[in-house]
Amino acid sequence: MVVPGFCHAAYRKVPSLCYRFCSTYIRRMRYLSELKEDDDACRRVYNSGSFFLFHNLSPFLQQRGKTLLAPKLNAPGSLEKVAIESELDGSFADLWKAFFQLEEEDKALIFSAQALLRWHNNNKYCGRTGQPTEKNLSGSKRVCHSSEIIYYPQMAPVVITLVSDGSRCLLVRQASFPKGMYTALAGFCDVGESLEETVRREVAEEVGLEVESLWYSASQHWPFPNSTLMIACHATVCPQQSKISINSQELEAAKWFSLEEVEQALRRAPKPSQEDDDSHSFWVPPKQAIAHRLIQEWVKKQAVVPA
Repeated sequence: MVVPGFCHAAYRKVPSLCYRFCSTYIRRMRYLSELKEDDDACRRVYNSGSFFLFHNLSPFLQQRGKTLLAPKLNAPGSLEKVAIESELDGSFADLWKAFFQLEEEDKALIFSAQALLRWHNNNKYCGRTGQPTEKNLSGSKRVCHSSEIIYYPQMAPVVITLVSDGSRCLLVRQASFPKGMYTALAGFCDVGESLEETVRREVAEEVGLEVESLWYSASQHWPFPNSTLMIACHATVCPQQSKISINSQELEAAKWFSLEEVEQALRRAPKPSQEDDDSHSFWVPPKQAIAHRLIQEWVKKQAVVPA
């Protein structure tokens, strides 16, 4: 959320407490919190709200040139799929297609909405009593009236780590990846683990390397195949102990790549390579993926490392 310029200007002249009360962002967050928890407040604005349409977790999209639009409709309700597509000149599209062609603001809303719908589909019954749970009007939670347990949506945390040994970075691929695509190493956090423990364990398990140091970069909601929170990190290993021992049950390949090789991969289009030798023709995830950010950060860091 971008705070309007006049709020930034006001911050220099008034106490921080006054600024907080004037902040558009804070007012909006508190309003959304009220709508999520207060059914009466949500009901008052329900008929004047805007809605995205989904069918079997696929969002309704309209093609406009080379981009996709996610129209916001002013009336809730249930209609036949074919009738909607015909009347509104669009279709219920695969979420992966939306990932590449939607505007950023619409993309974030569509992914959040789909994740919430998926969570509701998977949590219709109470884990303790087996009784049906009921969602509140905003869809922010489900309640079991038998046990009075309240269930809130959750995301599984995943660490995605770009490992380097100083002059090279380690990229991996799974058999399910498109041909030629390599990315940063990723894995789910185990129960009870810290972020640092997860990074060290995953690197040790999957490529047989021991992490010397690590640091956090950024995070991203990742909707494929289910809703996860990608926590991006950089990690370093000792150059003298950088021999890879791959876990073939998890990975198809893991390789060290030089700065020149990575720079060439970044210039390639994110599509399967037609060449046979992946070591010379590999490509990396597109800029929309947080793995791309990690790789770009490593490249920039290499440019300022003293020779």
